[in-house]
Amino acid sequence: MRASLIQIDVNEGESVESRRRRVTALVREQAGADLVVLPELWTTGAFAYEEFATEAEPLEGPTYEAMAKAASDAGVWLHAGSIPERDPDGPLYNTSLVFSPSGELAAAYRKIHRFGFDKGEAVLMGAGRELVTVRLPETTLGVATCYDLRFPELFRGLVDAGAETMVLSAGWPERRRAHWTLLAQARAVENQAFVLACGTAGTHAGVPQAGHSIVVDPWGEVLAEAGAGEEILTVDFDPARVATTREQFPALKDRLLGLEPPTHR
Repeated sequence: MRASLIQIDVNEGESVESRRRRVTALVREQAGADLVVLPELWTTGAFAYEEFATEAEPLEGPTYEAMAKAASDAGVWLHAGSIPERDPDGPLYNTSLVFSPSGELAAAYRKIHRFGFDKGEAVLMGAGRELVTVRLPETTLGVATCYDLRFPELFRGLVDAGAETMVLSAGWPERRRAHWTLLAQARAVENQAFVLACGTAGTHAGVPQAGHSIVVDPWGEVLAEAGAGEEILTVDFDPARVATTREQFPALKDRLLGLEPPTHR
């Protein structure tokens, strides 16, 4: 299976419409890949809080339409990163979109763990409530977004739902890049799954981005890693290694906590 992670440069000064056109062209160039992945909030930048409300779109807005057509044109499964979604009956959401090779929406995931503590995304956007998986012919994707990477229970839930390949879009800051790599490998090892994590490059809202999109195998080995700048990271991997790894080292079968209500004394 071939995956292409498109690590977008989100430097300030480029309009949302211009970036949308540029990313659409990049996705179309990935014909021949099976899966293409984009970063989190690439239209605005993940730290451009003041732009969330002004640039928010309905689910089936201009980015949805552009990405659906790009997926169809390239004939790929497309994790189109995330957009600031405006729910007409509720708050804003940080919503990831996954399209099939025919351009149909296969899944939408509203980010569960919002970053910012008492500011930014944490107060400007609502929290999602549902785990999302997507069945591809070769593997089942588990969908997560950026700050979700710090919450192992989310990934355990995705494993229980059948996920074998974790796909994460992010706008991760450079100052915590060591955590990015460490946590991506940890999520792969503990869940015996592939992790495909796509981040942004450049600087926006004064926050340098980590870049270094990464693909990790079920043993925690890094199969490919991007640099700091805009880059397309393409890697071939064998989804069957998930089942082989889980058979050879059946640690998931030894789980005790979280499967039944704990006994308190």
